[in-house]
Amino acid sequence: MGVILVVSFIALLIAGTPIALSIGVSAMLVLALSGMPLEALPQTLFAGANSFALVAVPFFILAGDILAQGGISERIVAFAEATLGRIRGGLSIVSIVASMFIAAISGSGAATTAAVGSALLPQLKQKGYDLDFSAALIAAAGTIGVVIPPSVPMVLYAVIAGIPVSRLFLAGFVPGFLMGGILIVYALYVARKRNYPASEKVDFRAKMKLFANALWGIMTPVLILGGIFSGYFTPSEAAAVAVVYSLFVALFVYRALDFKKLYRLVVNAGVTSSLIMFIIATSKIFGWQLAFYRIPDKVASAVLSVTGGVSGMVYLVIVALILVAGMFMETASALVILTPIFLPAIMGIGGNLVHFGIIVTVGLAIGMATPPVAIDIYVASAITGLSLEEISRPIIPMIIALIAVCLLITYFPALSLFLPGLMR
Repeated sequence: MGVILVVSFIALLIAGTPIALSIGVSAMLVLALSGMPLEALPQTLFAGANSFALVAVPFFILAGDILAQGGISERIVAFAEATLGRIRGGLSIVSIVASMFIAAISGSGAATTAAVGSALLPQLKQKGYDLDFSAALIAAAGTIGVVIPPSVPMVLYAVIAGIPVSRLFLAGFVPGFLMGGILIVYALYVARKRNYPASEKVDFRAKMKLFANALWGIMTPVLILGGIFSGYFTPSEAAAVAVVYSLFVALFVYRALDFKKLYRLVVNAGVTSSLIMFIIATSKIFGWQLAFYRIPDKVASAVLSVTGGVSGMVYLVIVALILVAGMFMETASALVILTPIFLPAIMGIGGNLVHFGIIVTVGLAIGMATPPVAIDIYVASAITGLSLEEISRPIIPMIIALIAVCLLITYFPALSLFLPGLMR
């Protein structure tokens, strides 16, 4: 039955069946063939989505959409450009820094790519930057959107692994900054090599005016993350606060959003959230069957036997599998499927679940910018009109650099565990 479960799931994926249906149908097939009571199906579906922590998912998605459409991201980008633009290739650095900052608001890679790309790609093209490189850089920087908290994948992992979301959020800061740092180094190298221009100097008074204009947006991550880590509200409550605050700023401060646009944003966020929740619900049945037929234990035994139980080799094999899965699967789907499978192997070598959560998040985040299934590249393509292939070529060195960061995080756990350790 375990073989039927896995083979039917893979066959449905190859046939082009949507991931949520592939998960659910393969689980239902095994449920029917095994003679188990079908009453377990709706109960397990409900149990899969019945978690207070998951309330954060639709709210963070909506907050990210409001950020991109409500005038908040444009003002943050304008201030970043005035501050960093004087460096040669400064707009490239602005793209990355803005992505890191907006990541602390949106919790989504696609939303980060859309917000920064919409604001900066036209300017980058106008000022002589190669459009394919610029689109690739913003798509690669968009991966930071799910690593620097808040992060929707981190919420999902925390629910599956049974660990506090706040600890996982804290662990994401240093890896996110490392990802941004290595992209900045590469962007500076390319800027010097291609002789990209520096922006005109902006006087101090103009900078202060841009800062004051962006301050409402800059306060968003301070409010969200400050509230979580100070204990004033939970991550789920913080997501709701983020929506209310973003709405207030977009509607009444910047006045860049009307109720017609808001309606569309709410509908889009509802559709996206329902798809994620359906994946989570069906994956609960899938995970239950995996556990019943002891597939995770068998995978753990296989990995441990192949690697000789050496923790370094175990991590290397798992990271490789995560990176490959991220290339072909949507992030939430890959996370809810792979996490229960790999957890026994990680626990078998005494691994830290918070550390592993960061590894999974970073590995799957890289997949968001790695063809063929690369949502960040598709977003950049939609903004620029460039093809997937045109953006994929210049993004390869950036992906290699991000993989190097992923391996660094994997083999030096203190990079991700240092901040959570301070909160004990």
